[in-house]
Amino acid sequence: MIRSVTAQSPSSRATPPAPVIDMSTDLAGVLLPSPVLTASGCAGAGRELDQFFDITEIGAVVTKSIMLDPRSGRGTPRMAETPSGMLNSIGLQGPGVEVFLDKDLAWLRERGARAVVSIAGGSVDDFTRLASRLRHVSDIAAIEVNISCPNVESRGHVFACDPVAAADVIAAVRRNTAPGVPVFAKLSPDVTDIVAIAHSVVDAGADGLSMINTLLGMVIDTDTMRPALAGITGGLSGPAIRPVAVRCVYQVHAALPHIPILGMGGIRTGLDALEFVLAGASAVSVGTVSFHDPSAPARVARELAQALADRGFGSLTEAVGYAHRSHTAVPSARAERVYSPDGTQHPREAVEVEDLDPEFEAGAEG
Repeated sequence: MIRSVTAQSPSSRATPPAPVIDMSTDLAGVLLPSPVLTASGCAGAGRELDQFFDITEIGAVVTKSIMLDPRSGRGTPRMAETPSGMLNSIGLQGPGVEVFLDKDLAWLRERGARAVVSIAGGSVDDFTRLASRLRHVSDIAAIEVNISCPNVESRGHVFACDPVAAADVIAAVRRNTAPGVPVFAKLSPDVTDIVAIAHSVVDAGADGLSMINTLLGMVIDTDTMRPALAGITGGLSGPAIRPVAVRCVYQVHAALPHIPILGMGGIRTGLDALEFVLAGASAVSVGTVSFHDPSAPARVARELAQALADRGFGSLTEAVGYAHRSHTAVPSARAERVYSPDGTQHPREAVEVEDLDPEFEAGAEG
């Protein structure tokens, strides 16, 4: 007997319905329709990515860090590939704040995109003057303070690695920033105790925390037997740093649960983003992956929504910090949603979550 088989065309196959999830988030009073933002330094001011997806649909564009004056940056080579990541040693190249306001921010405003402006400087005075210049500029959703810069007044020590220096910068920026614009301190993982730095900047007036910045790394070219980067060292980013970033977010959220966190570090997929949310981040920034997948921020946002729906969450906010809970079941709506070919959902029973180690729950280091 010969059986006749008729193949279904792709268009005739049923697809699972899009999840109905409230993906809005609140970053220190700034309401965003999506929890996915770009990461500073990986997308300019958004113009390049806008040809791949609608940048108004993500939470916000976090601009490349701007400084008071034009800066040429470091010599080349500036980038080096590493296993599961990359090193960059750009040196904060940029046109200066005035050109940024006239061109980049003006374009973001015209495009209708939300802008988080990253600022950097070599002294407290630099940060003060930048904040003052931006104080009366409209359409800035938030200020992200890149304190992972060398302090030229303190033998080049990085602000973010010293709780006093970090607090001095944040206090100056907060004093000179418009009251309705939140200030986020961007923290470095290259410290012994990131919780102590977080406490210091929050006490100084930070409304939220961006974490983490890149880790300091180095590559040596085994052919030339010299450092691969002209600047010798560079910032390591990409999937290799994600476990470090998740740990930092988890520890800081455990210590400061009411402070909003913008999490970042090696996010490639919606499940990667979900790790940060469960650890305590209210939003995430997507960066290095955009170099080979420019549409990544929009894709990660869709994948995160699906991941939340699959786990029974009705909103993003329900999942923020969920990994800190112990002696609890998964969300009441949890039930892995299994789809029949016709698109019908068939929920499974909820599953209990095993208790967490109480020491790790408190953020203790092992």
